[in-house]
Amino acid sequence: MAKIISYVEKDCFIHRLSGLTKLIFFLLWTITSMLTYDTRVLAAMLVISIICFKLSKTDWKQVRSIFIFILVFLILNVLAIFLFSPYEGCKIYGSRTELFHIAGNYTLTFEQLFYELNIILKYLTIVPSVFMFITSTNPSEFAASLNRIKLPYTICYSVAISLRYVPDVQSDFNKIKNAQEARGIEMSSKANIFSRLFNMSAILFPLIFSSMEKIDSVSNAMELRGFGKEKKRSWYSAKELKSSDWIIIILTILLSGLALFVTYFDGSRFWYPSTFW
Repeated sequence: MAKIISYVEKDCFIHRLSGLTKLIFFLLWTITSMLTYDTRVLAAMLVISIICFKLSKTDWKQVRSIFIFILVFLILNVLAIFLFSPYEGCKIYGSRTELFHIAGNYTLTFEQLFYELNIILKYLTIVPSVFMFITSTNPSEFAASLNRIKLPYTICYSVAISLRYVPDVQSDFNKIKNAQEARGIEMSSKANIFSRLFNMSAILFPLIFSSMEKIDSVSNAMELRGFGKEKKRSWYSAKELKSSDWIIIILTILLSGLALFVTYFDGSRFWYPSTFW
């Protein structure tokens, strides 16, 4: 059975950082990745993300199943972009270099491939930081950190519950996957990659419905217990910001600022290597 992604306490630099520090890194990294279409910036960010992932000592076997699920979504997303807008890259970069004709109005162009490469890099840049954040952040300590910056404790508690719910979603994913395989739907390495991608995508809707049902149960249980009645609450798990936290926060701000400066230096966030041809 696949391992579940959840917080596991480890003695390493990433785990010793405050949850607030990791949240700031995650948010700034995500925003920067979404804003830029500069391949150079995205490639550098991807390398940094992988290094941070390694430093967090996250077990690859623990995240492999979810990574495959994300990869399925990414491939379907890229194919949908080409299906509905096959020349979006040509419009953005202002040129059209045809590689070969597929059928009808569909012709594969270098500009479209380059545009979709940037989209893939965007997702791959964020994914390692998501895994690192989930596996190295104590939900209770993280909620306490958010409350220290004056966020309402109801919101903080909701975030903590969301982080604790991630392993349940993965457990449901594995149960649905096993049920599908018991019905003869092959999802292992025995099937070809396209069959596996199609079969894995069929898990999405049962997973969503199962998650919505559990969310409703948790909401009703908290309401019956009077959650949110008081204006304040105390926290058992809390961690003060140390010098290492401030250093990481400052470095993250500087790196994000540098990335956006390089992105918008020529007045456009779309970088195109005209020297290729």
